[in-house]
Amino acid sequence: MPLPVDRLGPLDPPAELQRLRTDLPVAPLAFPDGPPGWLVTRYDDVRAALADPRLSSRRPHLNSHIRASLITPEEMAALRPSDLLTSDPPEHTRLRRLVNGQFTTRRINQLAARIQAIVDQHLDALATAPRPADLMATVALPVPSLVISELLGVPFADRDRYQRLTAELLSLDRTRDQLLASKAEMKSYLLHLIGLRRAEPADDLLSGLLHAQATDTTLTDDEIAALAQLVLIAGHETTANVIGLATLLLLRPPRLWDTVRHHPDLVDGVIEETLRFATVLQFGLLRVAREPLAVAGQTIQAAERVVLHLPAANRDPARFTDPDHFDPHRPDAAKHLSFGHGPHHCIGDQLARIELRTVLTTMLRRFPDLRLAADPDEIPTHQHRVVHGPARLPVDFTP
Repeated sequence: MPLPVDRLGPLDPPAELQRLRTDLPVAPLAFPDGPPGWLVTRYDDVRAALADPRLSSRRPHLNSHIRASLITPEEMAALRPSDLLTSDPPEHTRLRRLVNGQFTTRRINQLAARIQAIVDQHLDALATAPRPADLMATVALPVPSLVISELLGVPFADRDRYQRLTAELLSLDRTRDQLLASKAEMKSYLLHLIGLRRAEPADDLLSGLLHAQATDTTLTDDEIAALAQLVLIAGHETTANVIGLATLLLLRPPRLWDTVRHHPDLVDGVIEETLRFATVLQFGLLRVAREPLAVAGQTIQAAERVVLHLPAANRDPARFTDPDHFDPHRPDAAKHLSFGHGPHHCIGDQLARIELRTVLTTMLRRFPDLRLAADPDEIPTHQHRVVHGPARLPVDFTP
């Protein structure tokens, strides 16, 4: 079977996943570029698989799960070597150690005041924007873009370029030539920035990686560019969409916005429940079996591909009571798998949480009567991107 992709609305994963999770938790999955693989949908199976060293993150093919591979392994390696998503220990351990220092709790807490200033700046822009305003364009996308620009050392003035490239690289509709061109442009852009930072170091991740390169001669500029690309894309695209999804969930009937506004201690619950309920990585994570293994009684042969479906796992009734109900009071929402699990647990989870907390808390205070300016069931979403979320989110308010 092909991977289920058709959503009934902007907030719910494909309905077919519920049947598979119940009747066929490890289902045969048709890949358009080779032999079939497997789709895993239950929470416990997905969580165990994420930490299983017999399932490799290295990809013999570039594959977005629902379209044919367009780029050969040789072309992929030339344009982007392995990064934190596509490597295994000990290579993964080496690369992760290089960026750990930028994402410690201490470092993130030091950014809190700057993040608040960035949020205030963009909410000022929202307050004076023509109404209805697009929350995605005025707040949700620029806030994490500016935060990750400063953390990484990428000029915010270049945001139109790297946001365009991000959209192109996450699109499922690009042709082979278009995808190759986007990858080449992103690599060229980041290598140019590496050259600038080598000449003029600063207090940012790119400069830190170049400093590490001085003592680790195995670290290449191509590897630094690959790490920078991952941090840049994941650092703004995913957080932007979670901001949009959380706002949509609070403003749609029964309008939990007012409840959370009067009980701001619920904001953390809103964040974790949004991450669980409306998982932004809409197709899951790809793994390749190193050796034969069994998942929920199903034998997976060596070299077979496995898709670990995070949205399905996060809606598993065996793990979450009434999982299709959005509940900011849910006590175990933080057990979601949206940041992964095991060695590949998202390195930027705490940065994302502080950005989300700052945006939502400040927006609830400053825009008490914020409301949707469109039918919540008709909000356009990214149907053909790896990352799910609102394409636009029209809102209105009393100035």
